[in-house]
Amino acid sequence: MGEQSPDGGRKTAKENKTEPVKKAASAKKAASAKGAASAKRTASAKKTVSAKKAASVKGAVSTKETASAKTAASATAASAKKAASKTSAAKKASKGAAVKKAPAAKKVAVAPKKATARLKGTAPAKAVVHPPGGESPTALVRRARRINRELAEVFPYAHPELDFENPFQLVVATVLSAQTTDLRVNQTTPSLFAKYPTPEDLAAANPEEVEEILRPCGFFRAKTKSVIGLSKALVEDFGGEVPGRLEDLVKLPGVGRKTAFVVLGNAFGRPGITVDTHFQRLVRRWRWTDETDPDKIEAAIGALFPKSDWTDLSHHVIWHGRRICHARKPACGACPIAPLCPAYGEGETDPEKAKKLLKYEKGGFPGQRLKPPQAYLDAGGKPAPPLGAG
Repeated sequence: MGEQSPDGGRKTAKENKTEPVKKAASAKKAASAKGAASAKRTASAKKTVSAKKAASVKGAVSTKETASAKTAASATAASAKKAASKTSAAKKASKGAAVKKAPAAKKVAVAPKKATARLKGTAPAKAVVHPPGGESPTALVRRARRINRELAEVFPYAHPELDFENPFQLVVATVLSAQTTDLRVNQTTPSLFAKYPTPEDLAAANPEEVEEILRPCGFFRAKTKSVIGLSKALVEDFGGEVPGRLEDLVKLPGVGRKTAFVVLGNAFGRPGITVDTHFQRLVRRWRWTDETDPDKIEAAIGALFPKSDWTDLSHHVIWHGRRICHARKPACGACPIAPLCPAYGEGETDPEKAKKLLKYEKGGFPGQRLKPPQAYLDAGGKPAPPLGAG
């Protein structure tokens, strides 16, 4: 019998046979779809895994690169630090070497450092021997003293080149010698002292008359004011006598340390260093000091010599500067201390040409004093002519 269909009809045998086939096909399709879905899911999962792996590898590579960069930076920093450390060590070593090479400083017992606040008559600023050019302090002292000994043999008659008969005349003449030659002063002072022989006379003088006498010296108005002023000070404060102390001398109008030491050394026999223009340039040329301030030069040179040598040393240096070691054309070829001079060659080195540069008695010419000492005349020196005589 045929099976009843859902709609109430009976199925035929053919339909009964076809139905299992349809079911099988349906099942097959479902299985195929299921398989496809499963494959799809598997493929998707594989892709996800692959992507994760790729991301993981990429991250690992990135991490590795970062770590590598950090390591490189760290290495660079370490290298820089090491280099800096080496540079610092080299600098320290260099400083140490410089300190070792520096000569031992020789201290001089002088006044406190406040030179700007001190009085004119106090001791010069503190000086320490620092030889220019790397010469040791001991070697410098030996060379400087040998130069002075050589000059003493060349100029045994060296003396102050101002004519004077007493301390008053010397202090006045020294004040007048500023910005002019000793020769011009020596040609002028005979008239001045003939009319005003004492401090009292000059203190009471008519300034216009004194100016007329001092006109040949230059700066005659300022110099007139100074010599009349110092004469009044001598009369009022020192009983008309020139004081024999540095601190008193520098209180006089127109009198500084240089003038005071000229007076002390040559009128009172008290040692002093006269730092004039010639002295300054020669001690620097000889590399005794590289100072430029007169007070510091005085202290530096004073440290190289015993005090008893100071006055004669000043004469020797000044005489050598005026006769042989000129500012512009030093006569190097005729210089008796050429082997000891670090500046040899700055001037004429040919002996014959150098001889023509010599001045005063060394060149056969008159000196600067109208009344020079007998020792000077005995050595072949000639007195200077009076004013107006040529």
